[in-house]
Amino acid sequence: MTTPTSFSALPLSPAMLANLEQLGYLTMTPIQAASLPIALAGHDLIAQAKTGSGKTAAFALPLLAKIDPRLFSVQALVLCPTRELADQVTQEIRRIARAEDNIKILTLCGGSPMRPQIASLEHGCHIAVGTPGRIMDHLERGTLPLTALKTLVLDEADRMLDMGFFDDIVAVVKQCPKDRQTLLFSATYPEGIAKLSQQFLRKPQEIKLTEQHTNSKIKQRFYEVHDNERLHAVGLLLDHYQPVSTLAFCNTKQQCRDLLDVLVAQGFNALALHGELEQRERDQVLVQFANRSCSVLVATDVAARGLDIAQLEAVINVDVTPDPEIHVHRIGRTGRADQEGWALSLASMDEMGRVGTIEQAQKKEVEWHKLSELTPAKPGHLQPPMATLQILGGRKEKIRPGDVLGALTGDAGFEGSQIGKINVTDMVTYVAVSRDIADQAVKKLSAGKVKGKKVKVRRI
Repeated sequence: MTTPTSFSALPLSPAMLANLEQLGYLTMTPIQAASLPIALAGHDLIAQAKTGSGKTAAFALPLLAKIDPRLFSVQALVLCPTRELADQVTQEIRRIARAEDNIKILTLCGGSPMRPQIASLEHGCHIAVGTPGRIMDHLERGTLPLTALKTLVLDEADRMLDMGFFDDIVAVVKQCPKDRQTLLFSATYPEGIAKLSQQFLRKPQEIKLTEQHTNSKIKQRFYEVHDNERLHAVGLLLDHYQPVSTLAFCNTKQQCRDLLDVLVAQGFNALALHGELEQRERDQVLVQFANRSCSVLVATDVAARGLDIAQLEAVINVDVTPDPEIHVHRIGRTGRADQEGWALSLASMDEMGRVGTIEQAQKKEVEWHKLSELTPAKPGHLQPPMATLQILGGRKEKIRPGDVLGALTGDAGFEGSQIGKINVTDMVTYVAVSRDIADQAVKKLSAGKVKGKKVKVRRI
């Protein structure tokens, strides 16, 4: 009996079904079962799926179903954030395409020489898989004609946006035929995804695989403190819970400054956001916090307005806010997407009235713990996983995220997995790299070239 989780329930050729069985694709993963019927029926799709959920097959099967092997033109284009992912996707599509007539697939990524890619494209191929920057380069040179394109796939779209590829993606999509099918896969739903889908998808069907969501992914705890131990207590919380990224809220600018001084003196990697920063300084602070090269951001409610950080492991309320709505807003910054988060609040006897107002608003009592329970999870303070490099030169010099990624993964020889967010501003570019390679990356970038030019690089 065929169940809906069996590939044989799908409109696929007997040769394809036999090949899938040989490859060990026995039953569909949840993302495949949810998306394949929609995609094979030709609809546009937005699917929430993590790496390792079987999403490559979820877009490979529909794009292969539409390919005419006799037509030697690019009929499917897959955009990926990094070279490693593009290579994996290419290999996976190759395996799945074994059942079809001779389907030719090319990987087009930065960090590899342009000439052989152009030569391969001249011989024609059916499917191109690549990073947005390199695909853009080919489109600008006219070496990648997309007139025959039937399917466009945006894989790990959130990561591509993270790495600063929004403009490149827009430019690529604008060169695709209007009547194509677009399949967008993303693990999280940042604002940019909604913007992309409104601009470029036609009546997309949305699939969000709700994993067993507990009512709230936010775990709240309150700690009673005396005013004179409040600032010191923040360090105790950080050492005990070891969150990678923490937003610490203070009610006043002065409290922000005092807390920052204490944390820095204790050896934490912390920065502050308050109303007195110039825009450039503010941008620099936000870049470092969002790309995980600063562990703690101390802020007032006003300064944190409009702040959307995808992964935030903890929020600490250093002071209790008098407004319960602001409390809900503060703690709602953590536990986004499918992650859990801690909301930790410090309250003195004078603030018990405010805590009572919060309990009324939340219709439940808060959970109290003692400071004496806090013990360091490991020796030494938590260090952020990434470090930020600043490159002089940005949009004005026509630098794109792909150029920086290409320079680091090409000549400099680093792995795509060691590179984090890339933010290109008008005059400067920020790139997050694994902390352990930061100094080496500065040396190699300074010695090499970005977009054919020497650049000045420093670690922030």
